[in-house]
Amino acid sequence: MASVADPDEELVRRVGQGDPAAIQAMVARKLPRMLALAQRILGDPAEAEAEDVAQEALLRAWKQAPRWTPGKAKFDTWLHRVALNLCYDRLRRRREVPTEISPDRPDEGPAPDRGIMTAQLGAQVDRALIALPQRQREAIVLCHYQELTNIEAAGLMSVSIEALESLLSRGRRTLRQTLAHLAPGAEPAVEGALR
Repeated sequence: MASVADPDEELVRRVGQGDPAAIQAMVARKLPRMLALAQRILGDPAEAEAEDVAQEALLRAWKQAPRWTPGKAKFDTWLHRVALNLCYDRLRRRREVPTEISPDRPDEGPAPDRGIMTAQLGAQVDRALIALPQRQREAIVLCHYQELTNIEAAGLMSVSIEALESLLSRGRRTLRQTLAHLAPGAEPAVEGALR
């Protein structure tokens, strides 16, 4: 089996040695991506659950760093798998704990620093994404939002590249149909999530 080139290899080695600057660099490099992944998979607009997942994934990365064997897989791919598994655990717990009282919902109105149209469009795209079947949503989030290659995403999802491409195709088609009612001026923004 050929060795996998890993841009994080030196950083992980330094983290494993307890280098504070390397730990800080890893958090700065990986936290935003893990947070974005968790937010999209969990559909967590309040970010509390997503932040917990991202922090737990980085904690596990820090603990694993001294034992990391370079060359088998990319560290970033492993970290994405850890974050996805943590998300799945939380989604399973949500289904297992029925509540009689619905939780308080955050204000879904536009954020003060975003335009009204952008906020509304973003909320519609997020709702459409959350409504997708889990595997289609996962494929779209990994490839389009996390910018993983099809090969990396297929490996994370334990499916063939053809199966991944089928999930992407069905997910995009559903998103296009769901979001077809949007104003013509909004189409370029939506297309970014659908390519």
